[in-house]
Amino acid sequence: MRALFPGSFDPATHGHLDVARRAAGMFDEVVMCVLTNPTKTGRLRLAERLALLADLTSELANVTVDSSAGRLLVDYCHGADIGVIVRGLRTLGDLEHELPMAQMNRHLSGIETLFVPTNPAQAYISSTLIATTAQR
Repeated sequence: MRALFPGSFDPATHGHLDVARRAAGMFDEVVMCVLTNPTKTGRLRLAERLALLADLTSELANVTVDSSAGRLLVDYCHGADIGVIVRGLRTLGDLEHELPMAQMNRHLSGIETLFVPTNPAQAYISSTLIATTAQR
């Protein structure tokens, strides 16, 4: 089975890589799909994010990198024969944000979402925090 691990990955973190590694152990293939988040100001160009993810996941034979813009995740999944969406959770706030989307995706398409709790050692790290710190 193929799984989709979507995100802005702006920038990718050790937490993202941890979730990708764990998902790679559960699925035949994991597609890390870089999306544009309209609520975030992009820091890295799409090409930079794709290259960074490709480099970070190069040792994971069943992880590929792609991008998508302007369409629903479930439409991407159907077009790519993907049956599961993987989402990492750091906090209860992440769950509150992700759960309604997972429920709507299932309602619209039947595609399930697998929530993967992050490693506690990395739970405080977010792309936004890294980008904010890097600007100093």
